[in-house]
Amino acid sequence: MRPKISVLLPTFNEAENIERCISGVIQIFKNIEYEIIVIDDNSPDGTWAIVEKMHESNSRVKIIRRMTEKGLSSAIVSGMSIAEGEYFLVMDADLQHDETVLPQMIQKLEEGCDVAVGTRYANGGSTGSWNLIRKLLSIAANKFTQFILPIRITDPMSGFFALKREIFFRTGDRINPRGFKILLEILGRAGNGIKIGEIPFHFKNRLHGETKINNSIARSFLITVLDLRFGKWISSTFLLYSLVGLSGVIVNLFGFVLFESIGVKDLATGFELLPIFPSSVFFGIELSIISNFILNNYFTFYENRYKRWDAIRGFLIFSGVSALGIFVQLGIFELLFYKALPRMGMEPRFELRLFCDLVAISVAMFTNYFLNSNFTWLNAAKGQQ
Repeated sequence: MRPKISVLLPTFNEAENIERCISGVIQIFKNIEYEIIVIDDNSPDGTWAIVEKMHESNSRVKIIRRMTEKGLSSAIVSGMSIAEGEYFLVMDADLQHDETVLPQMIQKLEEGCDVAVGTRYANGGSTGSWNLIRKLLSIAANKFTQFILPIRITDPMSGFFALKREIFFRTGDRINPRGFKILLEILGRAGNGIKIGEIPFHFKNRLHGETKINNSIARSFLITVLDLRFGKWISSTFLLYSLVGLSGVIVNLFGFVLFESIGVKDLATGFELLPIFPSSVFFGIELSIISNFILNNYFTFYENRYKRWDAIRGFLIFSGVSALGIFVQLGIFELLFYKALPRMGMEPRFELRLFCDLVAISVAMFTNYFLNSNFTWLNAAKGQQ
């Protein structure tokens, strides 16, 4: 008989939790036709082996052991693609999601909702014993998502949700299974025509194992949100690069203002091409080069990043490629501040120096983007093959 419920559990190194998690779900649905599909990314701790053993005594517990693919979202998509149930329920296997809420999710779907979301932020829900920093980051991510995307629920970052089978197959071919928040992809691709219900739940503490949150999570989150909002028109990677570039402008200006405020003077070079060397401008440039390399290496081009000591080589390449941008910025600043403004009869005030530096930064940024995106991290990817 075809199951009514398909419970999807993506796992990686959850050997200490998986049996208890599955047993809890079985107790909830003991009077309903169900299947439990564990999608395991070949866990070194043998999570998949435990599920295989459980399958021997309960054929409704199934295992997909992925030998090459990795990632939470792609695991869920793999599970949904073979699931047979009328309703798909997605939850973590680390015991932090409350399985007793699952019947309420099913009820929401039967009442007409297309998607039911377990929320930590509606009345009756909570984030458990999260520390202040994690709470603030989660709230900020939710607010940012709600600002960028037309998704009007309290917890769009939830990984605990249920949906009707047809919703997945209506949107599945457009889902980008990247990152860790597949709910965002589903809601973002489904459009405004779906009905969403929310069920508050208490987020439990992890008892065993380690959290899967790492440095790539912020990047994956931003790429998902930006791709859903702007992907029709522009690359999400370019948008990330632009965000890093914007932060570099701020760092650049900080260095410029710092040297200006402490009275560091421009230097006479004796060269006709650049007779006066603006020290504050140069310091701002160097400071921004350092910050831009770090952020681009560990954020924009995370998959192709330079690792460990190889990052020194990457920084040298980045600095070399950016040298043209330095000359462009210095040259533009020289042209505007020391030649154009005097001819216009303007006094060399700080505000005008700042304006000239902003114009110079903008021109140089386009040169830097083209060279660094087409050489620096392409070089890193080739070096790691």
